[in-house]
Amino acid sequence: MRMSFTATTVQTRISLTFLLCALALASASSVFAGSRSGEKNPVTGAAVVHTTDPDRMRVAGEQRFRANCGRCHNAPQKFPPRMMSTILRHMRVRATITDEDRRLILFYMTQ
Repeated sequence: MRMSFTATTVQTRISLTFLLCALALASASSVFAGSRSGEKNPVTGAAVVHTTDPDRMRVAGEQRFRANCGRCHNAPQKFPPRMMSTILRHMRVRATITDEDRRLILFYMTQ
């Protein structure tokens, strides 16, 4: 049996999909918006780092690399920041790396 969709039905489905995506993004951003210094990331349990001190960021990035990436990968040779950012963006989905972890790992890998 072949189903026939009218333009209105397709538009309604698209609208509902966008609405669900917007709600998911809003709820995810509200979870991470309340992070304060000294708190733990609700997803990974790792301490949230709000610092611009390069030494602390490098150490935190190395810890996050070992926890997230080191299970499967050795630390590679240094890549240009743009290339490393692309690699981390792809691995973020596969390894469920948080944005905070991605930022710190990127800092560590490009220093």
